[in-house]
Amino acid sequence: MHVFADTVTYHGFWGSFWDIIWWFITIFVFFAYLMALFSVIIDLFRDRKLNGWWKALWIIFLIFVPFLTVLVYLIARGGGMAERSASQAKQAQSATDDYIRQVAGASPSEEIAKAKALLDAGTITQAEYETIKAKALG
Repeated sequence: MHVFADTVTYHGFWGSFWDIIWWFITIFVFFAYLMALFSVIIDLFRDRKLNGWWKALWIIFLIFVPFLTVLVYLIARGGGMAERSASQAKQAQSATDDYIRQVAGASPSEEIAKAKALLDAGTITQAEYETIKAKALG
């Protein structure tokens, strides 16, 4: 029996269009799984109602049976995940708004009104009033 060396061809890693598509799908599924895994871990530590022992048990299962544990967690506690995530986003937005209000200070109209009151009281001159007004408007 004679086997020709050229009958079996090897196209390499990028040999076929479908091989490339398969690799992209595999990589996508892997990263989607990692995102779900990290979402579950973050949610475990965000949940204040869950006891520390239950958190430890979930982490142990995530280490030894990761894919199944992620699926069970998403099915059993998925609704709570959404609520906790929305609550945290709301708190972060509120903190950001408070910080912006604190840093921004008074509005331009308030600054001009204060400067006008100082001008009327004779505390500042007309030139200083115009400078404050230009700075508030600009």
